Amino acid sequence: MKVRVLLEPRYGATYDQLAAMAKAAEAAGFDAFFRSDHYLGIDADDTSLVPTDSWTTIAGLARETGRVRLGTLMTAATFRHPGQLAIVVATADAMSGGRVELGIGTGWYEREHQYFGIPFPPVGERFDRLEEALAIITGIWDTAPGERFSFEGRHWRVEGCANFPRLVQRPHPRIIVGGVGPKRTPRIAARYADEFNAALSGSDSGVVDNFRRVCEEVGRDPATVTISTVIPVSCGATRQEADARRDRLGDAGRRLLAAGVVGTPKDVVARAEASRELGADVVYFHVYDGEDLDQIRLLGEEVVPALA
Repeated sequence: MKVRVLLEPRYGATYDQLAAMAKAAEAAGFDAFFRSDHYLGIDADDTSLVPTDSWTTIAGLARETGRVRLGTLMTAATFRHPGQLAIVVATADAMSGGRVELGIGTGWYEREHQYFGIPFPPVGERFDRLEEALAIITGIWDTAPGERFSFEGRHWRVEGCANFPRLVQRPHPRIIVGGVGPKRTPRIAARYADEFNAALSGSDSGVVDNFRRVCEEVGRDPATVTISTVIPVSCGATRQEADARRDRLGDAGRRLLAAGVVGTPKDVVARAEASRELGADVVYFHVYDGEDLDQIRLLGEEVVPALA
């Protein structure tokens, strides 16, 4: 089982803090360091949070790390034009030597769109835009040099593109699509994704079973798609230490961790093993303190080897 760090800092994180966390995850033996793609935190009224851009920081981390894979869970398709995003991700991938992955979703946080003047269409349109965005991104990535790529959709149009970013990974950086919706999310993932992320549903086999059923309906071999899950974690050498880590996050952090694990490395391993039994090949430990490198080291010492 691949074990990854997903950071969504409760109070935001500077680039230097993100770099320290990514380097700690690499040193601790994690397979990847991922970050969320948000401009606001879990409490929209927290004015102390300082936003950073996910792909700007990933590009920097690409040059400051040497092994760990890098990516987003999930890039909001509402934030960037798909043609632009195809170039941004390919650029970061080249900077990393081929270690970048694109997790992408519809975008859901209406308040952050309002704060920064980003249009926030109704949910049906957001799904339409996500599907069109993936068609454009993969079209730009997969069209051979010397050929042209065009796309005519309801929301996006690409005309005769003949200049394509150079890709390190072949056929292109891995794409991650996920969520617990029963219809459109699994269909989009079955068409475009290398990995289906079952979000916080690691204890619910129905989400994975439904996705595999949809794959078969559209003619995709389910075995060709990696299954992953997310587990919020507050881990300590003792339960008291884990409780203290959780309590430092305040009420919002406690709410998030209610769906995760607050306990010792043994407790974290047990939860991850349960997800593996339900089909997960990859687990993301969702952490919320951007300065707590000791927790990353503890997970690396006692959890990562147990799940390898």
